[in-house]
Amino acid sequence: MDSTSNGNSSQLYSLGIPPNAWLVNEAIADLTRPPLIPQPIALSTETKKLRIDLAKSAAIIVDMQNDFCHPDGWLAHIGVDVTLARSPIAPLQALLPALRSQKVPIVWLNWGNRRDLLNIGAGLRHVYNPTGRGIGLGDPLPANGAPVLIEHSWAAAIVDELQPEPTDIHIAKYRMSGFWDTPLDSILRNLGRTTLFFAGVNADQCVMATLQDANFLGYDCILVKDCTATTSPEFCMQATIYNVNQCFGFVTESSNCLAAMTNTTAES
Repeated sequence: MDSTSNGNSSQLYSLGIPPNAWLVNEAIADLTRPPLIPQPIALSTETKKLRIDLAKSAAIIVDMQNDFCHPDGWLAHIGVDVTLARSPIAPLQALLPALRSQKVPIVWLNWGNRRDLLNIGAGLRHVYNPTGRGIGLGDPLPANGAPVLIEHSWAAAIVDELQPEPTDIHIAKYRMSGFWDTPLDSILRNLGRTTLFFAGVNADQCVMATLQDANFLGYDCILVKDCTATTSPEFCMQATIYNVNQCFGFVTESSNCLAAMTNTTAES
């Protein structure tokens, strides 16, 4: 329990998660919420050079999980070549440690349904089992028996190549948008994070739906292009990049992020 003290009678205790924390004791509740120390960087994007604050930023990594990215996962089972879905792994292996070193929260946003699928409607189940006779949500994969996109299963687990750290944040989603029926918005607001870096798969589906909702909710959105991919046709990726640049935020490369953070570290 963190505290500040000018003697026992005036000791205040931190209550909450900074920056959304109060200082309290028996007689006082300090609601001023001291701000986080700024960490400004200058980041190059495809359309503008941005000045952003890493102290107000978070990274959202969407669906880099076995069912979408592993050769034994659900996408591969239905005949999809997951080579492109695996392309963000290498750039993320370089980018994530750099973000963690700057205390930027890493949010793993994985599709992980309830085992009973009570909150999943027929229309969504149809996407994964259009004939009603295939391997759909919750059904065991022939290769290893893992239930498709079920929370805490191998199918919903992050690929082995991207090992999360204990300080990372894990959120299960149940729709293409990670803001629907999840605590994502509440967590980001509690942490005081207003600028979001997006990465993962599929760019034109879950990544784009989550990024759009983030924009609608007032977040500043940055798509990290080489850390994002799709197994859809190439024109879907092109349309995603176009629409993010045109309507929903900015597009950059992980090399730009690394350079911006390196410059900041050197200056400090």
